[in-house]
Amino acid sequence: MGIRFEYHGDKDKTGKAWRGDFFTVGDAGYLDEDGFLFLCDRKSDMIISGGVNIYPAEIECEMVMHPKIADVAVFGIPHEEWGEEVKAVVELKAGETPSDELANDIRAFCSERIAKFKMPRTIDFIDKLPREANGKLIKRKLRDPYWEGKERAI
Repeated sequence: MGIRFEYHGDKDKTGKAWRGDFFTVGDAGYLDEDGFLFLCDRKSDMIISGGVNIYPAEIECEMVMHPKIADVAVFGIPHEEWGEEVKAVVELKAGETPSDELANDIRAFCSERIAKFKMPRTIDFIDKLPREANGKLIKRKLRDPYWEGKERAI
């Protein structure tokens, strides 16, 4: 069969990614009536709030259109009643200053573009989002502190 992909130092994750001779990274998507494949997000990044699947990539694509946002990460954090809630961490463009007023402005901007249940409940500001040398966002560095000491019920 040739070379088999595996996650470095994570045999369990590698084993879960193989389906027979096929490897999956956990992308979630759908086929339309014409047979076109649309990728929504990674299943591991999906937020489940009150039994509803929420794709962070969709929210990030809308939020980054705000004129004061340089970069954004959206992920789920624990919520007692709903399982998870939507959290956004925003890197502002140079010269912009974080404030409650700006967070409210961003929420108003989002309310015109995404459904209410997808709206970030809270927005944090950060100087620079953590990225690998290749530019890939290291979302776990942002998400993990919120889940520390908690079991993911979802």
